[in-house]
Amino acid sequence: MSAARHAKVTKSRREFLIQTGAVLSAVSLVKGGLIYGHHVSEDNTIRLALVGCGGRGTGAVADAFSTTGGPVKLVAMADLFGDRLEGSLKNVQTQFPDKVDVPPERRFVGFDAYRHAIDCLRPGDVVILATHAAFRPVHFEYAVQKGVNVFMEKSFAVDAPATRRLMKAAEESEKKNLKVGVGFMWRHSKARQEVIKRIHDGAIGEIHTLRIYRVHGPVFTPRLPAGANEIEFQIRHAVCFNWVSGGFFVDWHCHNVDVACWVKGAWPVEAQAMGGRCYSDAGNLFDHYTVEYTFADGTKLFAFSRHMPNCWSTYSDYAHGTKGSAVIMTDLSDPKPKLYKSQKMVASEEIWRYPEPDVNPYHAEWQVLLDAIRQDRPHNEARRAAEANMATLMGRMAAHTGQYVTWEQAWNSNFQYVPDIDKLTFDSEPPIRADNEGRYAPPLPGTSQEI
Repeated sequence: MSAARHAKVTKSRREFLIQTGAVLSAVSLVKGGLIYGHHVSEDNTIRLALVGCGGRGTGAVADAFSTTGGPVKLVAMADLFGDRLEGSLKNVQTQFPDKVDVPPERRFVGFDAYRHAIDCLRPGDVVILATHAAFRPVHFEYAVQKGVNVFMEKSFAVDAPATRRLMKAAEESEKKNLKVGVGFMWRHSKARQEVIKRIHDGAIGEIHTLRIYRVHGPVFTPRLPAGANEIEFQIRHAVCFNWVSGGFFVDWHCHNVDVACWVKGAWPVEAQAMGGRCYSDAGNLFDHYTVEYTFADGTKLFAFSRHMPNCWSTYSDYAHGTKGSAVIMTDLSDPKPKLYKSQKMVASEEIWRYPEPDVNPYHAEWQVLLDAIRQDRPHNEARRAAEANMATLMGRMAAHTGQYVTWEQAWNSNFQYVPDIDKLTFDSEPPIRADNEGRYAPPLPGTSQEI
């Protein structure tokens, strides 16, 4: 699940100043008043292929169906696991029977299923990439090669070489004028946009400190059953394994890191961190992380991530400036941002609050993407996705290794969890193995390598 979809367990589903990079304009062909960049059709239906049929992917299809401006139809699906594909298909067929046309010949299962699903699309259509992050660069690269528009869920890569691969594909997607949306839906939240605009306009002075929190109940995985295929087991419990999802600090907290860097208007240049594991059922992760990021001007960003039972919980973001402070979010489904004239976040110090319920950012991000496709407007969030992913990875690297990590070190790291991810099968050697009790060893700061 995505951060928001997981929070839907508790709530509901899922521009650094908007940065899309240089986009080269493609020649647009027009017929019957419809503009589609690279393709012309009297039928203005945008067709979707879903790659990754878990909660994220299924929810993304529903969000795409919420848009206006023209018909949208799901025509192909792909997943590693047939049971997950069929469950997702049943779900969307039940809710949207007139928007789903996925006959058996367009249902694909296996490690190469993504290719077959993408091959079902035309230029102007969209592939939804919603598998776990280990496979995102591979799938995005192929979609860009095929000239297909993309919506890809976060997180985006599990280590630095994979992030560089994603960035290379992002640059190519810009050259091809492809439209790319990513799963940072909070960038499309009107409430967050408004409070951050006010911060950029000087409402609380110069930013000197940012705080972001995702602390809630545990993210545990069962012990490996005797005789189970380890790769299948680890993929099915992906959020607890670094090589599959990047781990929950990257897979979930990347949302908050991205928003904090949007507030600051920069990416951090250094990170140091601490973490550990109190509960052995957290896969091969820590169950708590604290990261101190430093920006080039000395501004600090403190990131807190803890997943344990019976502890204080919050999911919130804050900013502190020389003239006051700001709540960016205190509630996932309705962030309710506020500004204060001091560091005391109390009613008597409040100077502004967002006056109404927020839009649904999951629907808004899809509306922006499909409008850009239909009107051939530049829209490409892939470069920023790679940069935000690296910022979050830098914090995880610092926690797992116990080292002070710079942006340059993080970007240039050659550490890879699975160097031959393109060739992975269920018969491959597992990247990690459980002990005799079915448990996995956590990182060991001072010894573990990620840089």
